[in-house]
Amino acid sequence: MALVLIVDDSPTEQHIFCMALEREGHQTIVASDGEEAIETAVRSQPDVIVMDVVMPGMNGFQATRSLSKNPATADIPVVIVSAKGQETDRIWGLRQGAAQYLVKPVDAKQLLAAVEAALTNG
Repeated sequence: MALVLIVDDSPTEQHIFCMALEREGHQTIVASDGEEAIETAVRSQPDVIVMDVVMPGMNGFQATRSLSKNPATADIPVVIVSAKGQETDRIWGLRQGAAQYLVKPVDAKQLLAAVEAALTNG
């Protein structure tokens, strides 16, 4: 299946997302902030990135924008999964380069559907 980079500063969220994806045969790697996400994405070239927004240091919007502008990572789809649920947040996330924007809490089916769609549609 796919290699999925999970970016979230919550170890609990990382674990939940990893378990949901690994049950479906995906491989997962994790990063805890935006800077680590960019470094890991460049090094590991995941097939898709699941990105939180509210994190210390570089937030998920900034990291998504950086990934989408970097030729080494521009083709990796990003699915933002955030507690920030306003329509303006969703629009901003998509403008930064995200393929999809989900609002927490997400269940395993929502997460899997978004990852599969990102893999299919880029």
